[in-house]
Amino acid sequence: MTTTATRLPAQPPSSDRPGPGAVDPKDPRFWSSRKRTRYAWMLTILLLFLMMLSWADKAVLGVAALPLMQELNITPQQFGLVSSAMFLTFGLAQLLAAPLANKVRAKTLLLVMCLIWSLSVMPVVVFATLPALWVSRLALGAGEGPLAPVLMHAVYKWFPSKKGATPAAVASAGVTLGIAVFAPVLAWVVTQHGWRTAFISLAVVGVVWCTVWMLLGKEGPYTSLAAEREIEGPETVAPAPGATRISEEKVPFFRSIANPTWIFAVLASFFGYWTFTLAMSWGPAYFQTVMGFSGQQAGSLIALPALWGVVATVGLSILIQRLDQRGVPSRRSRGWTLGLAGTAAGAALLASTFVSSPVLGVALMSFGFGTAPAMFAITYLVVGELTTISQRGGHLNVANAVLTTGGVFAPAVGGFLIGGAAAPADGYRMAFQVTAVLLLAFGLLAVAFVNQQKQRRKLGIEV
Repeated sequence: MTTTATRLPAQPPSSDRPGPGAVDPKDPRFWSSRKRTRYAWMLTILLLFLMMLSWADKAVLGVAALPLMQELNITPQQFGLVSSAMFLTFGLAQLLAAPLANKVRAKTLLLVMCLIWSLSVMPVVVFATLPALWVSRLALGAGEGPLAPVLMHAVYKWFPSKKGATPAAVASAGVTLGIAVFAPVLAWVVTQHGWRTAFISLAVVGVVWCTVWMLLGKEGPYTSLAAEREIEGPETVAPAPGATRISEEKVPFFRSIANPTWIFAVLASFFGYWTFTLAMSWGPAYFQTVMGFSGQQAGSLIALPALWGVVATVGLSILIQRLDQRGVPSRRSRGWTLGLAGTAAGAALLASTFVSSPVLGVALMSFGFGTAPAMFAITYLVVGELTTISQRGGHLNVANAVLTTGGVFAPAVGGFLIGGAAAPADGYRMAFQVTAVLLLAFGLLAVAFVNQQKQRRKLGIEV
């Protein structure tokens, strides 16, 4: 009679494990599949809220733009520059965090970042001057800069490779969901209680999140292909007969990024980030000064592109995951989806500047501004394909540092175009048209040049 051995994952390498042959009940590798999945989704929702909070902190400056500019006597040019200020430290912090992402636990990094940006409001709240506003936004950028790649890396470690696109998209949807949920509330707070109260409220929510994360945050078990095979079984991740094999040997960093696939995937999202940052910085002021809405209405209207952004982000990622599971080459499932999303968003935004109907204009603008952030999660997937799992955290930080640099330019360029125009409407129209053309052009370039399979073979990842 033959017996079938029960497979258990290898014991953790730590000296703290319970003992020979024992199973650590706190280690997610030894949990049941159901328990591991439920905990993974619970942490994904918690990280979704963190992403929402980070974008609420970015959006509050745009929601409070007019009263803040009036009280601090700030010109449109100055406001554009200070809106861009946080992205100066935003990218620098990501580059500094890149080598840490592969060595320090994501739980620790996320906790430290949230604490930094929660306390960043204090200078402007206490002193209420333009220099204090600069300090606050620079500190906010330093705290929030590495968030997206570290958060994505944390989510990826809780799901097997072929099931990671949808949860990553859910967490990434916080980019737009945070604005959709918080913008109307912040607009009401600014109108009824002043911009200081809005800033302080976000800081308090950030500290509360840190407390919850300290209690519940945990590292995921899918840290390598070997770990995935141990948990899911070798047959789950084994390639089909005749399929390419995956190498886990480290890939030289500059070879991973100095290629057309990485460059055009990241540049497509660079202009996606430019587009969405322009909307958050100048959208509420546009609705108020050009279209004649009240401050509270203008702050609420910016939720429209954000709401569409949630649908686009999750919808496109579900589509990608289904195409991946059907065996569609990722150049088409991810690369083409990324490029076509940018092309469609740019075309819609450009069209919104020519239509005469306010309703149609707002609808096209919402589609254009809202589709742009859906590109970020797809770019993370593409970049993740160009390196090994063990190197992925650092690579995501570098890619995010580059693409979020779009936020450095968008508010400042918008401010100078708006402030230098003969009429505000002309300035807004020019700012939106320049943005739309750039987004459309680099969407088309992504369709043409993003080719992960070809690049993976060159890098030796697929052999």
